[in-house]
Amino acid sequence: MDSAIFLKGMGLGASLIVAIGTQNAFLLKQGLKRHYVLTCILVCLVCDALLISAGVAGMGTVIANNPSFLLWAKAGGATFLIAYGLRAAKSAWRPAALTASTAKAPDGYWAVIGAALAFSLLNPHAFLDTVILLGSIGGQHEGSGRVYFAGGAIMASALWFFVLGFGARYLAPVFAKPVAWRVLDAIIALVMWSIAASLFL
Repeated sequence: MDSAIFLKGMGLGASLIVAIGTQNAFLLKQGLKRHYVLTCILVCLVCDALLISAGVAGMGTVIANNPSFLLWAKAGGATFLIAYGLRAAKSAWRPAALTASTAKAPDGYWAVIGAALAFSLLNPHAFLDTVILLGSIGGQHEGSGRVYFAGGAIMASALWFFVLGFGARYLAPVFAKPVAWRVLDAIIALVMWSIAASLFL
């Protein structure tokens, strides 16, 4: 029974985390450039684990019943996503800064941690998926069932983040060409803007 609940949480968590989103786009780019990859993975994983655990513990119900909180979260998240989208679009416009062989870490260690935290916590979709959706489903279980469900969802996040972060380097030959970086940054910008727009649609 407990194993079935664990697999249920893992399956649902995987279906949500694998979808294209801001967090995945950020982690993919860090993996391609090989800049603080493990740090980014761990920050994203810890944030997901905290959000999932909070949702299963009952926080999802509290947030769902507080429309004003969701409104402010959407406004703040949209502002951040639009700003980062502009940054990605600017990078796509400047091909001289896009070669994989000469790419240097664009930010310092703490700045990268801050970006990973922002993509994990400032995106309202993260709250909708992890806290409210997973929380509402996982919260239906009693006692240890909640723990197993949350554990399965967290395991799905861990597996995906490690595959995405460290697997991205195998795409390095493709991104040895500046045009590939230009396309990636353009896609990231569009993803950021589309998600920002979807928050209010």
